[in-house]
Amino acid sequence: MQTITCQSSLTITAKSTRQTLKNVKKTATKQAKKAVSSVKGGSNLGSTWYGPDRPKFLGPFSDGATPSYLTGEHAGDYGWDTAGLSADPETFARYREIEVIHARWALLGALGCVVPELLDGTNHVPWFKAGAQIFSPDGLQYLGVPGLINARSIIATLAVQVLLMGAVEGYRVNGGPAGEGLDPVYPGESFDPLGLADDPDSFAELKVKEIKNGRLAMFSMFGFFIQAIVTGKGPIQNLNDHLADPGANNAWAFATKFTP
Repeated sequence: MQTITCQSSLTITAKSTRQTLKNVKKTATKQAKKAVSSVKGGSNLGSTWYGPDRPKFLGPFSDGATPSYLTGEHAGDYGWDTAGLSADPETFARYREIEVIHARWALLGALGCVVPELLDGTNHVPWFKAGAQIFSPDGLQYLGVPGLINARSIIATLAVQVLLMGAVEGYRVNGGPAGEGLDPVYPGESFDPLGLADDPDSFAELKVKEIKNGRLAMFSMFGFFIQAIVTGKGPIQNLNDHLADPGANNAWAFATKFTP
């Protein structure tokens, strides 16, 4: 019995040692990449999208129009703040976090608005009517695939969403099983299982791509809302109508209907 116990202990110790070595190797690799990037001048401020020579909102006419507190340190900083919303550092940090989080939601939302209208399994339902299917006898079939995810109770769905999102947001902001002392905007670690942020240069570029696409997605969501109110149709149907008759189905034609 003692021999078996010793063998089990040795096995557990060996596995623990291998895992520790893997973690040390992973950390060392990250630090080495950061060091190489620093030597090459590949930090955020050395990138095309960062620093004083980054693209600005007025292009070549931006000299003197960019506030001194917008130094190009963060992704998506084009030097535009005519209202002075970022003059206070704490307010700027808060607004930056809010923008990134809303951008991510808009990216998911824009995809979620388009997909149901494209699928035969959902009967091409527009996004503003898709949620109502949860009250139908068969419930809401995710992606129109029976049995994949079948939501029948709005109360249960809401409860699950609140619990899951509350836990994730709590860990993101305050730390927890997913990691401690993480950046609330770009937490990394357990929130980056694919290791996309391991290379500093790639990470800096991905942050720019994320905020640029996220801002576009926020405008897209606003457009989806207005289209739904004015036309009563989804974005795909509106696009098909415009392509079929551009002269009759466009923003100007709909806007003139409301003139006296």
